[in-house]
Amino acid sequence: MHELSIAETILEQAEREVRRSGEEGRVRRLELSIGSLSGVNCDSLRFAFDLLSPETMFAGAELRIEQPPAVCRCTACDAETDVNELVAQCPRCGSNDILIEGGRAMLLESIELAD
Repeated sequence: MHELSIAETILEQAEREVRRSGEEGRVRRLELSIGSLSGVNCDSLRFAFDLLSPETMFAGAELRIEQPPAVCRCTACDAETDVNELVAQCPRCGSNDILIEGGRAMLLESIELAD
């Protein structure tokens, strides 16, 4: 389950950002953007987050995950189609002359601290 190491990395990054900001206190919410083609299982990531967060500044924090789709761009018919899985053909015309863009990124979008 590589989601455990991903959760560790996210918590380390978020903690560095909180410390760098000079703010103190508990984290209320983390917001992530994890592309639909990233290979990350979001349910497993939530489980790993819940496993690692007790007794840290993230104890009880909400983990919000947005999963933006990738875009399939077809050079044959000029269609742009959102896709949530890898495709080998244009969903519109069936051409193999496609480009898959986006959907692979994983970003820590925001950190909300408790008052």
